[in-house]
Amino acid sequence: MSIKLYCFGESGNSYKAALALELSGLEWEPVWVDFFSGAARSPEYRALNVMGEAPVLVDGDVTLTQSGVIQMYITEKTGKFGGNTPEEAREVMRWMFWDNHKMSSQAGMTRFLMNFLPEKHRNDDVIGFNVGRLQAALKVLDQALDGKDWLVGDSVTNADLSCCGYLYYPEPFGFDRAAYANIDRWLGNISALPGWQHPYDLMPRSGG
Repeated sequence: MSIKLYCFGESGNSYKAALALELSGLEWEPVWVDFFSGAARSPEYRALNVMGEAPVLVDGDVTLTQSGVIQMYITEKTGKFGGNTPEEAREVMRWMFWDNHKMSSQAGMTRFLMNFLPEKHRNDDVIGFNVGRLQAALKVLDQALDGKDWLVGDSVTNADLSCCGYLYYPEPFGFDRAAYANIDRWLGNISALPGWQHPYDLMPRSGG
């Protein structure tokens, strides 16, 4: 029985889980969540995840929510992406917590405000504030990658798979890949991994 991942292509947090699954070699399948039509707020979906969010992983009698927890579960099952020593494992977690609070939260919100919120509701001041916070986080990430192929250790970990979650999307959200040489190189390292796919190829999306 393959693992099911409830997800949608536009979700960077879903991508973190989907990419970890794909690169791990585990058998899995995406289950599309029609998020923009309110599917995640339905009673049926709330029964699966009371938080009304994606992704959700279902593996037999195991149901998990939150991308970071799902990534940790994949590590438990495969031994991959968690770091090679206790020190590396802690460093992986440090970057995952940082990403969820400092970068992905800003990237996801800004991308939504600039691209998916109806134009009449968009507020330039709010968008500008979020872009500023995102760019501050991107500078931290770019500096951390100076002279390094990966955030932690000598191979890809959940730190990389978390922090890259929103950075392959084509829509404008305040991130210019060309402006961050270390991030650009690092994203190239990730996309060169066997099995890597763009989020819109790895997961179903609205209207396509």
